[in-house]
Amino acid sequence: MSPIEPLLRPFVLRGLDLPNRVVMAPMTRYRSPLGVPTEEVASYYARRAATGLGLILTEGVALPHYAAADHPDIPGIDGVEVLDGWRRVIDEVHAAGGRIVPQLWHQGPMWNVEYAGPGTGNPMRPSGIWGPADGIISFRPEGRDASLAPVPPMTDSDIADIIAAYALAARNAVALGADGIAIHGAHGYLIDTFLWDYTNRRDDQWGGDPAGRAAFGAAVVRAIRAEIGEEKPIVLRFSQFKMQNYLALLADTPDGLGALLGPLADAGVDLFDASQRYFDTPTFEGSTLNLAGWAKKLTGKASMTVGGVALDKAKGSAKHIDASQDSVNNLPRLIERFERGEFDLVAVGRAILNDPSWFTRAVAGEPFLPFDPTSLERLT
Repeated sequence: MSPIEPLLRPFVLRGLDLPNRVVMAPMTRYRSPLGVPTEEVASYYARRAATGLGLILTEGVALPHYAAADHPDIPGIDGVEVLDGWRRVIDEVHAAGGRIVPQLWHQGPMWNVEYAGPGTGNPMRPSGIWGPADGIISFRPEGRDASLAPVPPMTDSDIADIIAAYALAARNAVALGADGIAIHGAHGYLIDTFLWDYTNRRDDQWGGDPAGRAAFGAAVVRAIRAEIGEEKPIVLRFSQFKMQNYLALLADTPDGLGALLGPLADAGVDLFDASQRYFDTPTFEGSTLNLAGWAKKLTGKASMTVGGVALDKAKGSAKHIDASQDSVNNLPRLIERFERGEFDLVAVGRAILNDPSWFTRAVAGEPFLPFDPTSLERLT
């Protein structure tokens, strides 16, 4: 029997049959020149699909909107060459026996913070605010300092254009054979900054109380559902922490979190991808539940945990991307929580980035490869 036998049980996510509960987490790679996924990108995903992973969530994919992504090597999802590149990726993953879901991404307030792209115009910010002036951030302080000046708040036209861009991106993805759609709604990017009361100070239908702050994300989910039909799942990533401030909270009580996630669940989210730095960190005082556990309890929807699976981050800083870590087998702690029904799926990030055969080793009970910091920069 495999030491991770409980995680090898199949799971049905709407109309998608997963052979097991282990998912490759989305990780930005910056390896798609001018937004076009290359053969190297296709091979990268196919190698991991061939190990038998239950599902692959791709790196963030830029919406067809000028301020969606600020780096020229982030993949897009519109245009003949770009879509041909994605068709190759999806076909190779399927040929390897895998399932693949692209993660749609709009950077929102973070556009042109880390990388100053050539685009003209303002970043999309619900209330024109980037974030707090202090706190623990995950990138160069100069980027924050240059981004603190407010810009005009998003207009109704801006909001409508971006919802339409999500719908177009989803339509393109499923037309190529993608097995579902994932949405990046975490880490201080666009959807998250509508949810976050610090950056959303609107008094119209897109702000105010938790239901108002969740309205933009819910509109995105409904627009995507209208494009992809009823069979394919929608995955939404959310988080407490923000790139603008690692100590920020989306909600400080279970009721507050439920008020934000409820409208998203009602709109059609099938799986909440709960991003946190450590999977075994309790979210609220008085309970051992992690963020995925609370998402499942509050919404009744499936949830997925992620954060430090098979990695020891203890000696690293609080930065989001940090090479100071070691491989570790913390799967028994993870499985104990899974067996209690705390969450349904497990996403593994940098451990799979470090070793394409990580899942094979986990199933066989073999030692994991030492963590190689250069794997954060390579596409292997």
